[in-house]
Amino acid sequence: MKPPSGPARKVIPITPVAAAPGGSTDAAAEVVSLYEAQKKIYPRSISGTFARWRWAMVALTQLVFYVVPWLQWGERQMVLFDLGARRFYLFGFVLYPQDFIYLTGLLIISAMSLFLFTTVAGRLWCGFACPQTVYTEMFMWIEHKVEGERSARLRLDAGGWTWEKVRKKSVKQFLWISVALWTGFTFVGYFVPIRALGAELLALQGSWQIFWVFFYGFATYGNAGYMREQVCKYMCPYARFQSAMFDKDTLVVSYDLARGEPRGPRSKTVDHKAKGLGDCIDCTLCVQVCPVGIDIRNGLQYECIGCGLCVDACNTVMDKVHYPRGLIRYATENAVAARWSGAQMLRRVLRPRVLIYSAILLALCVGLTASLALRTAFKVDVVRDRAALSRIVAGGQLENIYRLQIMNATEAGQRYRIGAHGLDGLTVASEAEVDIGAAESRWVAVRLQIPYGSAPPGSHPVQFEIEALGGGGHVTEKSVFLVPR
Repeated sequence: MKPPSGPARKVIPITPVAAAPGGSTDAAAEVVSLYEAQKKIYPRSISGTFARWRWAMVALTQLVFYVVPWLQWGERQMVLFDLGARRFYLFGFVLYPQDFIYLTGLLIISAMSLFLFTTVAGRLWCGFACPQTVYTEMFMWIEHKVEGERSARLRLDAGGWTWEKVRKKSVKQFLWISVALWTGFTFVGYFVPIRALGAELLALQGSWQIFWVFFYGFATYGNAGYMREQVCKYMCPYARFQSAMFDKDTLVVSYDLARGEPRGPRSKTVDHKAKGLGDCIDCTLCVQVCPVGIDIRNGLQYECIGCGLCVDACNTVMDKVHYPRGLIRYATENAVAARWSGAQMLRRVLRPRVLIYSAILLALCVGLTASLALRTAFKVDVVRDRAALSRIVAGGQLENIYRLQIMNATEAGQRYRIGAHGLDGLTVASEAEVDIGAAESRWVAVRLQIPYGSAPPGSHPVQFEIEALGGGGHVTEKSVFLVPR
């Protein structure tokens, strides 16, 4: 597979300066510019299968993003990552920092999914679901509606400042800022109850919340409004290591070189085959619609996000000149070289690499689901009271004091019974049953006692048994009982 090409470089050659008499040269040398200034890309809008899929994904992802924080689950927000209270609410689950393993598993599943999808069909994530792609598409749509199609935007930017230009630019900026701020507000609403957040912002309260709303709003505004393809090309690391997951059977946006070359303009009435021309009429429409401004006819490039808009553009042109579709299409390198049919190409999807990724992904999903289904609905942490490691109390008992943090991960109040074992005569001298409110945690002081002299000096292992009386299971936690010399 052809290696992805890098950014274009413009090198200005230096003309040698003749030596002056005496061996000296003129100090005024020509300046060398290694990189050409970045030009703004003016993508042309296009309709077609892949364009419709992109807008469907924009609608789906933003419907989920903007709506989910407003949904309620009982008396609380359905999805809320409450960092202040150190609780994560996810539908019917209440997760604590001790449940970080589930977040780790989710991230690993996401990474394996990305590897699998990339191996099968290239940069599907980048082209259809990445937030950078989605918000750039939304901002460009606003730009198209306000300033016009590609040619109109080019004329507008090239011309001088007029009232019409000021009006259009102002309207565009107002809409961009509105979308960006609402996006920042929604994002912060996943970490602060969104209804309370809205009330605080209207009352100009909550300085930190206001800061983060503006911070994420500014990030959305800058990335989607101005940086756009520069984020994909130069900031996103995925563009750099994607080639490690590609092989010759990966579906990518491909230009059929054998069919399209030599390219060139022609009349519809001329037999281009007789003139030695390929099917490409060199209209450059595939370049004009590309959101990253590349020419797919130059081969696979790391900047390509696999959005397929060039496929839609080329198919539109092929229909107009009555040529077969598919000059630019989603295909594999082997399929293009061997002229495989669609069925032959798809049979190569289930190759060893794909099967391995699929098996790992399935095992991870099953393991995470089983772990969530079987998890105990409460957690316990045991901490020894270091202020009083061991002491003799009334009745000739040797006592150790512990602090237990019991975390109720259910949506209802629970009653828990505390027991302990591991030494002869070990008893719980403090209150054996405690009540914990819904989705709350509580520190409980627990006193364990044994008859003095019943155990030799030293550290002895003991186990705490905490049982949910409502049928929520039980938890065993280890600790030690210290007997002084």
